[in-house]
Amino acid sequence: MPFIKLGITKYLGDKLAEEGFNKLYPIQEKAIPFILKGKDVLALAPTGSGKTAAYVLPILTNLKGKTVTTNRHINVLVLVPTRELAIQVEQVFRLFGKSLPFQFKSFAVYGGASINPQMKSLQNVNVLVATPGRLIELVESNALHFSELSFLVLDEADKMLNLGFKKEVDKILSLLPKKRQNLLFSATLSQEVRKIEQLVLHQPEVIEIKSETNDLSLIQQTGYFVTAEKKGPLLRHIIQEEKLNQVLIFTSSTYQADLVADKLRKNDINAVAIHSKKSQGKRREALADFKSGKLRVLVATDLLSRGIDIEFLPYVINYELPRSPKDFIHRIGRTGRAENPGKAITLVTEEDKHHFRVIQKKMKRWVTMIDSENLDFMQG
Repeated sequence: MPFIKLGITKYLGDKLAEEGFNKLYPIQEKAIPFILKGKDVLALAPTGSGKTAAYVLPILTNLKGKTVTTNRHINVLVLVPTRELAIQVEQVFRLFGKSLPFQFKSFAVYGGASINPQMKSLQNVNVLVATPGRLIELVESNALHFSELSFLVLDEADKMLNLGFKKEVDKILSLLPKKRQNLLFSATLSQEVRKIEQLVLHQPEVIEIKSETNDLSLIQQTGYFVTAEKKGPLLRHIIQEEKLNQVLIFTSSTYQADLVADKLRKNDINAVAIHSKKSQGKRREALADFKSGKLRVLVATDLLSRGIDIEFLPYVINYELPRSPKDFIHRIGRTGRAENPGKAITLVTEEDKHHFRVIQKKMKRWVTMIDSENLDFMQG
């Protein structure tokens, strides 16, 4: 197991194997050994490069049974710019935290949601993933404390500063204990990020991972303009009409993944959803059935899709668009590998049109679009 060779503890290594994480990304290979040694790290890495696991795994390894000794005194703080990233990062901590042989709790806090339930849930939290504004609100309410903090992670630091969080970040830094390990992840090293780096990091190890150049020439891309209410019927029509087998469908949430899989099954299409709320046994079974061809359709979220590595995956369908063009390229890059052509299909609503244009511009490919209004399909 490559992760264990880097120093990741065996119980996490076993969990990685169970989840199908058998491949080391360059950022993981370079960052994990430094983090395990207690070094501060500046990592320049694009979205979709495997950076979350690059800090989650060594942090969980280095906790080594450390539990909260005083209520509401957290051990690890991860600052992120958006609610979506907060949820995603916390899900990774929770997924691997289940395998730890000691009491462990992670939690995410962010604005746009009621603060009272978040305050109540902060009891006995080891790892807190937070957006800056909401974190300050909680501190000012005396809902958490930093005296036992060992790790600080700034994730997507460039985006955090671009969104205008510099004052909040500065205030948070002033509240933290001086003795701690600091990890800063950013896609770029802007002037603002460099200032934060100089303020936060002590003799850091610097890691830079270049964006992968994806060869999309083997992927036949098609898009469908469709209204939100007709998405499901169109999806079922495409799968049945084109007789698609071994189809990987992407959704943006666990709720939507379950909904899509359920609708497909009700229409006699063998489908299973795979996400963090499913038991590991169910996930392993679904993945094995999908790889063997026994399962026709697998519906996945971006988080757990990273464990899906199939050499000749013929079809990818974007039921919902991801939040970034790089995530889109990562999704469709699951097909068209090893000189074998693949097909990627994307469903685009009116609300998606602008974002999909941005995605196409970033990947430097324009997708052939079909207006579903001109298609004859049942709306069951």
